[in-house]
Amino acid sequence: MAADRLELRQAAAQWLSVCDPREKAAAVRQGIAAGGWIDPSARIAEPAPLPGRPARPTLVDPAQVPRRSPFTRDGRAALLHAVAHIEFNAINLALDAVWRFPGLPEAYYRDWLRVAGEEALHFTLVDEHLATLGHAYGDFDAHDGLWTMAQKTAGDLTARMALVPRTLEARGLDATPPMQARLARAGDARAVEILAVILRDEVGHVAIGNRWYRWCCAREGLDPVAHYPLLAQRHGAPRLKPPFNLDARRAAGFDEAEIAALPQA
Repeated sequence: MAADRLELRQAAAQWLSVCDPREKAAAVRQGIAAGGWIDPSARIAEPAPLPGRPARPTLVDPAQVPRRSPFTRDGRAALLHAVAHIEFNAINLALDAVWRFPGLPEAYYRDWLRVAGEEALHFTLVDEHLATLGHAYGDFDAHDGLWTMAQKTAGDLTARMALVPRTLEARGLDATPPMQARLARAGDARAVEILAVILRDEVGHVAIGNRWYRWCCAREGLDPVAHYPLLAQRHGAPRLKPPFNLDARRAAGFDEAEIAALPQA
C-alpha cells in the first residue's frame, strides 16, 4: 500500500474534528477525490473536538429558531442559512458513521464517504450563495437536532441508520419541494437550482440509510418495519408529519409497508 495514500476511516475522524466549515468541506472533497484504503477492523480513537464546528452559529432550542420568509433578502438568507446548517451537520454525520463503527463491509464505509463528499458540495453551494445575499454561515441562530440524534445513537448502528438518514434526513425529501416553490416565487432561481441538486443527492443518501438499516436488521434477525417504531420511541425521534414526498421516498427505497405506516395527519 502506497505510504502517501490515506486510510480513510482515520481520515474521516480527522476531518470530523476540523472546526472551520469551509476548511472541513474542502478537506473532505479533496481527500475523497484523492482516494485511499479502508481498514474496517481499526478501532479509532474518538476525535476531538467532536464534532469540530465553529463558534457561530449560536445553537438554541428548535422552538426558538424563527420561521423564515423568503420574500425579503434577509429572510431568504436566513432560510438558506438553515439549509447550510443542515448540510454542515450532514457532513459531520456521514464522517461519524465512517470512523465510529468498526467491523463492517467495506461497501458501508465507501457509501458514507460518498455521502460526506456530496454533503460537502451541498454546503459549499449554499455557502457561496449566502455570500451573494450579504451573509455567511454563522450569521443566524440554529438548532442541534441532527447531532443530538447522532449522540443518542452512538452505541447502536441499527438505530443510527434508522433515525438519522431514514428519519431526520428523509424529512428533507418532504420539505425541499415546497421550499423550492417559495424560493421560486421570491425570484431566487439559483437557490432553486441548488436545492434541486441537494434533493437529487439526498434521495441517494436516504437509500444508503435504508440499505444499511435493512442489512443491520437482517444481521440481528429483526423485522425492519416492526423494529423502527421501537427505535424511534427509545431514542426520542421526532414524529413524522405529512405531507410526504412519496415519489422521493419510494425512489429512496422505502417499501410499500413503510409508506403505509406513515401517519396520515
